[in-house]
Formats: sequence, structure tokens, C-alpha cells
Amino acid sequence: MIRSTQKSERKIQGNLSSISLAAMLLCTVFATQIQAQTPAPVTSAAATAAKKTVSTLVAGPPTRYQPNRLPRREQVFFSAIWGIDELKVRAAESGELIRFSYHILDAEKAKSLNDKNLEPSLIFPEGHVKLVIPSLEKVGQLRQTSTPEDGKSYWMAFSNPGRTVKPGDRIDLVIGQFHATGLIVE
Repeated sequence: MIRSTQKSERKIQGNLSSISLAAMLLCTVFATQIQAQTPAPVTSAAATAAKKTVSTLVAGPPTRYQPNRLPRREQVFFSAIWGIDELKVRAAESGELIRFSYHILDAEKAKSLNDKNLEPSLIFPEGHVKLVIPSLEKVGQLRQTSTPEDGKSYWMAFSNPGRTVKPGDRIDLVIGQFHATGLIVE
């Protein structure tokens, strides 16, 4: 009788151990499925490190790029006094040219920006550089000088020899009486 009890106890223990082993396997399988479905919480330090790693791998070293947003007060000033908005300065042609573009709201106020007699210049104070619009033999000046029309965008391109002006730099633009200071090159 003792032997049959011991046998049945061993049998029960064997069954319990196999059941507990099966339960542990099931829990492990469910836990991995749940972890795969829900993202693990990321701490801010880990997120920052991951972003730096990804940005370094994808885009190279960090740049001084900042969005070219004018303060609201300047936007109102340019639209009220000069009849223009959406002032943008961008590096073009691998940095060999700096392109200034603007949108005309009031053609009468913006007339002086397209005046052929006025010499536009782009000034980079930190680099002590003054860029001018090149005049090509067959093409002429790289700027639009037609009579401005409301609702149209216009541009002009400045020569950037040696690529002294880079994206992220702050520049000043002067066209006759028109002065725009602190524009950021995109």
C-alpha cells in the first residue's frame, strides 16, 4: 500500500512538473507576443541617444540649420510697407548660388525690388562677404526684372564663390531702400 501511494505521489508530481513546465512555456510564448505588440517605454535619455545615432548615420554630423521663419512682426512689416511675404533664402546648385525668393502681395509697393537700375546685394556679416548677382554673357543677370504682378513669386540668385555662405548662416539683403536683416539660409 505504501508503494502504491508512493507511486501515485510520484505520478502526480511528474504530472504537476510537466504541467508547470507547459505553463511556463505558454507564459513565455504569450509574454514574447505581448512584448512584440506593445512598444517598450523609452526614456528621454535613450530616445535622445537613439535620435543622435540615427541622425549621424543618415544625415551625417549635425548642422546649424534652423527653419527660416520670420517673426510675425517682420512679416506684417514686409507685407504692409513693401507688399511682399514668404521671404526665403536657400542654397542652390550645391551651394554655388544663394537664391532669394519672395511672393508679391501688392505690385505697386514691391516695384522697387524688380527695378533693373538697383543693384541687389546679399551681405554675410560674420564672413565679411558681400555677394552680388552674376551677369552671364548669353543669359544676363540671374534675377527677374519684369513688372511685378500681384500673387506671383519672384527670385534672384547671388553668386557664392568658395561657398562662403552655408545653410544656417544669417544674412542681410539690400536692394535700394529695401533692407531685410537676419534671414537664415536654408
